[in-house]
Amino acid sequence: MGQLIKLQDYISRYEMDPFRYPAQYVRLKKQQWQKLKLDWENQSTSTNEIHEVEEENNPRPLNVIKRLFQKSTSEKDEWIQENTQPTEPMFQFAPKLAYYPDSIDELKQMFLDQLFSFQMKWASSTIIEKSFIDKSYFRNEKLKYLLQRFPDTFLFLYEPIFLLKKAPVEMEVLLITPTEVWCIIFLEEENEAVYLGSKERFWIKRANRNESKILNPMISLNRMAKIIMQLLNYHQIDIPMKKAIISRNGYIDYPNAPIDVALLEKRKYPEWFKQQRNHLSPLKHIQLKTAKVLLDYCQTTSAKRPEWNNRGGIEENPFDILKD
Repeated sequence: MGQLIKLQDYISRYEMDPFRYPAQYVRLKKQQWQKLKLDWENQSTSTNEIHEVEEENNPRPLNVIKRLFQKSTSEKDEWIQENTQPTEPMFQFAPKLAYYPDSIDELKQMFLDQLFSFQMKWASSTIIEKSFIDKSYFRNEKLKYLLQRFPDTFLFLYEPIFLLKKAPVEMEVLLITPTEVWCIIFLEEENEAVYLGSKERFWIKRANRNESKILNPMISLNRMAKIIMQLLNYHQIDIPMKKAIISRNGYIDYPNAPIDVALLEKRKYPEWFKQQRNHLSPLKHIQLKTAKVLLDYCQTTSAKRPEWNNRGGIEENPFDILKD
């Protein structure tokens, strides 16, 4: 599962220490998956034993109510601990068996869904500060796909906002692998759409027997690549950079496309995706240096957590310390 190191202009745990958290994430994911898998493998025996004991003892309604009360109290205590203690443990990932999956694949999906929520927390808060995240990102299919289907060592910046000479510049997707940087634009407006590429300002899109114009995606892609290359060159970071236009559900017809752009449409995307999935290289120092440089130029908007504002008896308005 790829790592979300920056989401729009939200404060990220990674920008606090980009050399620490990527490796910590990989270890944490591996440890918690093994733990959850072991719990799942042991659940059948445990469940049968519980059912046998319950049937034998035939618990009275009072005992059932007591257990429910204990569970409610426990959940309340967990909420209080998570939302009031400004400590590192609140950011630890501890997946739970919400139900008992019938297969290992179902278990993996449960694990990845919980890990996705955890990643959103790391991508929008630190121990001291937090950003107010747009809830639509939790339902964003593209974002979820990128994080759940790519290797752990892939670092994503999703719709980051770069602050260059005090001017915000919005981008789409940046992928930092252990060996290269990808600037990516998605064309996925409609299923089975055909995009006719050219050097003109507009491309033609054909879908459902209709024809319309869309802004040439090469304009945004080239701007993105130019900015990233300038930043990396300025900081003397030598890592290959590539550009791609992705359409998983459509086709791109551009015979004279620039040779430095990968057109990963429906017919070609699966092969590229397979190559990325098979990327077994571990995290590299040059990759983390690249991440740090890019994060340093990203705009961040956040506020102090209320529990930190009230420490020492001094109460502050969190909106007074919004930073850009």
